[in-house]
Amino acid sequence: MSENVASFPVADSPSAHDNEQPKTQDVGGVAGQRLASFIERIERLEEEKAALMEDIKEVYAEAKGVGFDVKTMRKLISLRKMDTEKRREADELLELYKAAVGLA
Repeated sequence: MSENVASFPVADSPSAHDNEQPKTQDVGGVAGQRLASFIERIERLEEEKAALMEDIKEVYAEAKGVGFDVKTMRKLISLRKMDTEKRREADELLELYKAAVGLA
């Protein structure tokens, strides 16, 4: 007995409604709409972060292209982020460690 293939349910083909956000609901004390809002904000920020990281990568490539040492630039940026006291402590500790292994 052969069955007609058309009688079986067929999954919807991709269409515009696939891009719609699923309906949210409150479940088990979780506010669905609020949670979805946080997730969407984070996703947008992650996209912005990726774009910024690409921009930073391009600036480092440009600096390298004109002869700057990127590794040293990264270290310098890291040091500039530290407050003066933390930077001083890190420098002293580095000097102590260098002396301990015979590099001083």
